[in-house]
Amino acid sequence: MDEERETLQRIVSTLVNKNDEIHNFIDMLNHTISNVQVNSSNAISELDEEFDGLYSVLHEMKGSMASTIQQEEARKIQALQDQLSQCSRALESSEELLELAVQSLDIKNPVELIEAARQIKDSVTVASAFRLSLKPKVSDSMTHMMVDFALEKRMLQAVKFLPVPKAPEIDVAACLVADNCITISWRMPEEDSRIDHFVLEYRKTNFDGLPRLKGEQHWELVDYIKATQYTLSGLRFDTKYMNLRVQACNKAVAGEYSDPVTLETKAFVFSLDSTSSHLNLKVEDTYVEWDPTGGKGQEKIKGKENKNRSNTASPKRSTNSPRASARGSRDRFAGESYTVLGQLSFYNASSKALLHTFRAKFAQPLLPGFMIWCGGLTVMTGLQVPSAVKTLQKSENGLGGSTSSLNNVA
Repeated sequence: MDEERETLQRIVSTLVNKNDEIHNFIDMLNHTISNVQVNSSNAISELDEEFDGLYSVLHEMKGSMASTIQQEEARKIQALQDQLSQCSRALESSEELLELAVQSLDIKNPVELIEAARQIKDSVTVASAFRLSLKPKVSDSMTHMMVDFALEKRMLQAVKFLPVPKAPEIDVAACLVADNCITISWRMPEEDSRIDHFVLEYRKTNFDGLPRLKGEQHWELVDYIKATQYTLSGLRFDTKYMNLRVQACNKAVAGEYSDPVTLETKAFVFSLDSTSSHLNLKVEDTYVEWDPTGGKGQEKIKGKENKNRSNTASPKRSTNSPRASARGSRDRFAGESYTVLGQLSFYNASSKALLHTFRAKFAQPLLPGFMIWCGGLTVMTGLQVPSAVKTLQKSENGLGGSTSSLNNVA
């Protein structure tokens, strides 16, 4: 009976996890559909802008070239009109000389005829009609103003969408998570000399598997990475996993993101259980101090302030604390058993080797306990970033304080 129940519980757990994965994938598909619609609309808008810009350039070029043709037309016409005016004046002068010469033929007096002939000869010699060029100064051809866009048309017809870099491939085996840092490596599926840089995005999560869309933190971005490896440093591993993805960019456009990877940070959120501590210990998350009033109104007692008060009696438990009724489970401690319980596993801080773990079944949760007394205490947690070191001063009786240092045990 118990075996079947455990089997069913495992099946239920498996189904719950699978259903959760499917729900997450459905959310991702819906989000992708929405993004496809939005991005397609944006692409069409950008296409319109590019073609409008091209139309604008062509229209401007057409206007400029048409203006040049009109200027050439005006220049030629003006030159021809000037030549026409000269010809008209020369013709008028020549006709007058012709008429005068014809009239002179009727002169009977030889002396008068000789004089008239001499005058007409001199006039003809200097007449503009005989100095006038009878060749047009400009031609009527405008072929030098013709254009041929055959090459440009072929170029436009060859225009295609921008070459988009392919998605990088993250090399999970080469990725390293340690010492507040994540080193991530990737490669391109094929050589692409046009790639200018890479973009790395990452975010913390407590879920394994594919990145989720709902209830997750925003992606953090690192831009303009030139190499195919990058180390994120100075991180605080306060979640179990980290999602990472990479995209390649050329000078014009960014490619698609790589398949995201989820790396385990082997961390957990550390906190002290205030409901399990002695009544005279004030517990706030990772901070502990002795408080004779049960955690109210007592200023933090520094080690140096009580250096010379070793003859004072040891602190006793305050049985009339205003919070005593709300902390009934904490009355099980003796008067000077200043103990706090946190849920911990014990590791070697240097080798990261597991020192001890409980592998038995208990009716109640099994938690390690630490007694605050003489000397110091260092607690190693799953947090990768060293937390503040807190000193726990016992009282004015000269007893040594206990130190809690939150360090790395990934």
